[in-house]
Amino acid sequence: MYQGDWFDNKINGIGQYKWKDGRKYYGHWKENDMHGLGIHIYPDGLTYEGMYRDDKKTGYGFYYWTDGRKYEGWWFRGKQHGLGIFKDPKRKKIKYGLWEHGTRKMWYDE
Repeated sequence: MYQGDWFDNKINGIGQYKWKDGRKYYGHWKENDMHGLGIHIYPDGLTYEGMYRDDKKTGYGFYYWTDGRKYEGWWFRGKQHGLGIFKDPKRKKIKYGLWEHGTRKMWYDE
């Protein structure tokens, strides 16, 4: 279910969408795609806050796990890509790394 701005019979502008499976997105839209700044909350509590382009995480964003872990960094076409910071408060660790297409390639502090 969508609530928000429309233009030319398409979702455009700022709005919120709630899927039947429990996912929720609050933010910017362009021609029915998540596009711009937004917050995506998944049914299991995982959360992404950041930039979207053409319905994919692209740009800078934050990904939160329910156990407190967090990734902060760059995304491209829905996957971690570029420099990022991984924080694990339970283990009191902060790691700086490089990701390519969703795969961590290296840690800079090892």
